[in-house]
Amino acid sequence: MRLSILDQSQIAEGRTAADALGETTKLAQAADKLGYHRYWVAEHHASMALASSSPEVLIAHLAAKTERIKVGSGGIMLPHYSAYKVAENFRVLEALNPGRIDVGLGRAPGGMPISTRALQEGKVAHIDNYPQQVADLIGYLNDALPSGHRFAGLTASPVIPTVPELWLLGSSYGSAVIAAEIGASYAYAQFFGVPDSEVSVHHYKERFKPSALNDAPNLLAAVYVVCAETEAEAKRLASSTELFFLSLENGRLLDRFPSVETAEAYPYTDYDLARLQAGSHRRIVGTPDQVKAKLEEMSERLGIDEFMIVTVTHDFEARLRSYQLVAEAFGLQD
Repeated sequence: MRLSILDQSQIAEGRTAADALGETTKLAQAADKLGYHRYWVAEHHASMALASSSPEVLIAHLAAKTERIKVGSGGIMLPHYSAYKVAENFRVLEALNPGRIDVGLGRAPGGMPISTRALQEGKVAHIDNYPQQVADLIGYLNDALPSGHRFAGLTASPVIPTVPELWLLGSSYGSAVIAAEIGASYAYAQFFGVPDSEVSVHHYKERFKPSALNDAPNLLAAVYVVCAETEAEAKRLASSTELFFLSLENGRLLDRFPSVETAEAYPYTDYDLARLQAGSHRRIVGTPDQVKAKLEEMSERLGIDEFMIVTVTHDFEARLRSYQLVAEAFGLQD
């Protein structure tokens, strides 16, 4: 089984954006040594709690600070941008780091409506154009625009012999079907917690059409994990994430990722506690043996052999330790 990491560069309570990006760098370097396969960074805009607003810039930095691990975007919110410019950005990254760059694409806004308006100012953009944007990007990255294309003959520079690995990200039916129709790799965002979203994995496999990108379905699942030496400690560490996402569901994005102490002191209502309990099935929290067993069960149930682990704790050392324990449980360095 392959294990990878998705990092949203959360800014912890009592720390700064610079601290968060420094922690992202340290974690990527640790992941490189621990044997993780990929390290993806997210795109979020106008957020006081998340530091990764420009994944291309962060990818360049992380690739330069690591040696082996694949580095990519989880993901580029393509409707905001020109597919041509995204192609050139990722060709530069691939030229600097051949065989190590992933371009993961999403169609969500990655922020509030006001940031979307600012990003798309003066541009006619619509989510329905997303499949065409993806097709255009594939054409640019592979020097394979069809002869009748509106920009036929246009080259995305620099021209290089390798191609970044392309993934479509999604947590629902729509993105899975698009990925299947064009034969792209699909990254299933299980940790989003969309009800009944596992069906997207089955739709992807059933509808997959071989292409120049892949001759067979290629998918991973991004899952939320907190691992510690004891189950009680893992649950204690996970309380910060529970409060963060509960606040998000209530329409209130916290300015910082809360500490365990803040989470424990929060005045949860009975309804809040019921919602947290209802969502516990989508979180994997426990000891190394418990985490391994749950990932193996999910792997068998969904037919997935790569998991992208999302671990967020207020204490950076606890976060790093969680990834170390999971790596050891799966023998990544053996």
